[in-house]
Amino acid sequence: MKHKISINTLCLYFTILSSFSFFSFTGPTNEVQEDARAPYKIKTIVIDPGHGGHDGATRGVIAREKDVALQVALKLGKSIEKEMKDVKVIYTRKTDIFVKLYERIEIANANNADLFISVHCNSMPKRPGTEKVRGTETFISGFHRMGEQDVAMRENASILLEENYEENYNFDPTDPESLIIFSLMKNQYRNQSFHLASLVQEEFAKSGRINRGVKEQGLAVLARAGMPAILTEIGFISNRTEERYMTSAEGQAEIVKNLTDAIKAYKAEVEK
Repeated sequence: MKHKISINTLCLYFTILSSFSFFSFTGPTNEVQEDARAPYKIKTIVIDPGHGGHDGATRGVIAREKDVALQVALKLGKSIEKEMKDVKVIYTRKTDIFVKLYERIEIANANNADLFISVHCNSMPKRPGTEKVRGTETFISGFHRMGEQDVAMRENASILLEENYEENYNFDPTDPESLIIFSLMKNQYRNQSFHLASLVQEEFAKSGRINRGVKEQGLAVLARAGMPAILTEIGFISNRTEERYMTSAEGQAEIVKNLTDAIKAYKAEVEK
């Protein structure tokens, strides 16, 4: 059953957002001001391997997205721990299990994470010519035009695999109107998310990958993030060449280096 969004519902969300804005701009107490003088450090990064368990139908010829995403995510975590010894890495999953979308970001929120990075493989429907589509793109939570919903619809469809998804999200991810809610729930870290995503795309481009840019989408896994959060599509599993690259040791090592270098550059900038 689809949940239609009424004017009253929209007004409620605007009221909630207004409340958040009020508290965000209210002057801090002396105690908070003292804490604010301490240098900011990125201490915790949550890495989210996309999909998993029974949510793993997207595949290429030789591999499944959920497996490739997990392999790259685990290697990325080890790379971060090696290159940034002052950073703690937390995973939303370390095995082939299904984790609900809202639980993924809640793991980050509950652990006061400084960054949330979700790793995915892109895919195109099987039509003449689509197997040639390739490249990398990174998403942040935000408003998007109606004609740019393909990725959001595909990723948000995972919600339908969850028990009580209507209670957890109060929307139907197949209804375009429902994405309006996500645009209203935009987080205050949009600019930081965009900058991190841009650095990721720049690193991919340095390795000769096609840069499809940074895009905003109403992705459920990012909507409630209390920190800079990105979802990066490391390549098209529907493209034979990119599938071989993403499943090779060399390809995964390069992808991990790209992501690590982007995070290191972002960390160095915000900790100045």
